[in-house]
Amino acid sequence: MYNTCLEHVELAMEIIIDEKETAPIINQLTEDEQLSTTCAFCKNNAIYSISE
Repeated sequence: MYNTCLEHVELAMEIIIDEKETAPIINQLTEDEQLSTTCAFCKNNAIYSISE
């Protein structure tokens, strides 16, 4: 699972597709989760959770 900002959503999706060969599941984080969660690829606040 990757928590990502808007800029890195596609990167996380590509990683999951390449590694797991399955379509990723994209969920938007709640406002509380967004404030306390950072992107897995940068230091911005995460907006989405991308999982397999």
